[in-house]
Amino acid sequence: MNITSATFVRGCTHDTNLIQDNIPQIAFIGRSNVGKSSVINSLVGRKALARSSSTPGFTKEANFFLINENTYIVDLPGYGFAKGSKSDQEKIMRLIQWYVFHPDLEQKKIVLILDAKVGPSPQDVETLRQLEEAGKDIVIVVNKVDKVKQGELNKTLKVIDSVVGGHTVIQYSAEKKIGVDKLREVVFTTVNDIL
Repeated sequence: MNITSATFVRGCTHDTNLIQDNIPQIAFIGRSNVGKSSVINSLVGRKALARSSSTPGFTKEANFFLINENTYIVDLPGYGFAKGSKSDQEKIMRLIQWYVFHPDLEQKKIVLILDAKVGPSPQDVETLRQLEEAGKDIVIVVNKVDKVKQGELNKTLKVIDSVVGGHTVIQYSAEKKIGVDKLREVVFTTVNDIL
């Protein structure tokens, strides 16, 4: 699929500015510094569409990007950043859960991003189980595979497989363009089947 347009629409934090216009929404979720912004930018072929930062917890809204005028990619804040206060972390989780489990929204797919070096954290597993319990359509992206030696990656992938069950798992590197075409196919084929 060719990406012909990708624009930032707005950041949402509560119901009054939440986008609900029947355009399909694909949510990207993961722990802080897992590389969500880099995955989104590489997926849509834009260098700085989603903002990334070396400061954990930089994203504090559900950021909506309109792709090809027919799909929203929603970049959610990263959870679990160690330097944030407990109240900050709880606020981030409330925002994520407000969007993901909103009674008036249905995400067509949720992309859960894991770190190839770290593997699934306890919070990743907890988030995955909550998504499963809510019946969400989930794809797992194992990001930064280019930063890990093959032997270490194989061990991490075995652990991930044991945790994620039957969900699609895509090995990914924004820098080396590994997995970009596959993720694009999985994400946008879902949307095109609906339209």
